[in-house]
Amino acid sequence: MPELPDIVVYIEALEERILGQPLERIRLNSPFLLRTFDPPPEAFHGQRVQQIRRIGKRIAIGLEDELWIVLHLMIAGRLHWKPPGQRLSGKCQLAAFDFPGGTLLLTEAGAKRRAALHLEQGEAALARHDPGGLEVLEATREAFASRLQARNHTLKRSLTDPTIFSGIGNAYSDEILHRARLSPFLLSQKLSPEQIDRLFVSIQEVLQSWIARLRADAGSEFPERVTAFRPEMAVHGRYGNPCPVCDAPVQRIRYADNETNYCPGCQTGGQILADRSLSRLLKDAWPKRLADL
Repeated sequence: MPELPDIVVYIEALEERILGQPLERIRLNSPFLLRTFDPPPEAFHGQRVQQIRRIGKRIAIGLEDELWIVLHLMIAGRLHWKPPGQRLSGKCQLAAFDFPGGTLLLTEAGAKRRAALHLEQGEAALARHDPGGLEVLEATREAFASRLQARNHTLKRSLTDPTIFSGIGNAYSDEILHRARLSPFLLSQKLSPEQIDRLFVSIQEVLQSWIARLRADAGSEFPERVTAFRPEMAVHGRYGNPCPVCDAPVQRIRYADNETNYCPGCQTGGQILADRSLSRLLKDAWPKRLADL
């Protein structure tokens, strides 16, 4: 799922191309994408784009007459900038937003249709899409610590809960915890002040460095390589590969559609964290420490 750094770079690319431009029309190719009925798409035709905002992991495009296009890309949704009037074809091309200088194309890979388009009017309607998470790049250390310790969750859950922190998902939470040298299973209310400091600094460094990296990667082009799995990442998606810091093999914990990646050498003092299903299956054969691997 595109997370805060990806969404920031998407928005910057969109501002260069559509800010101040009239939306000529909205074309839909999927009956499941549009989740609202009022106002209708026709109300947006001819209205100029006045601003673009990030709301958590959503992109909100504000037009005249307080109209808002809210895009939630979910796991497999992606945006593409194409020549004007790009034809909609194939099941993965869900919608097109036509502007004088080009067409913004929304696609979604795979068979599951999770991406969502909401057409709203007014700030009150837009506010309903905000989960309420703290904007970590704008927060003070004190505000961050207060939000982190208001509930007693594992650090992995705290970082990825959109009602606690805004814009952080599965991929960047792995990278943040690795840089902070903290276990994903540590409880938020058990952290020492020094550990909170490390986590706060790590969030700033990881997110800012990846925003800069993604900007450089896109250059003047529209960002097309939006993915949660990048070879430059330290642990996310790198199960079995050596940690770039200590060379220990990166481990993972699988659950539902997600997984947590971590380095036992840097983050857990050499302990191999239990994978709920696999550790139960292997029982005594489950490796508990790095030496057991």
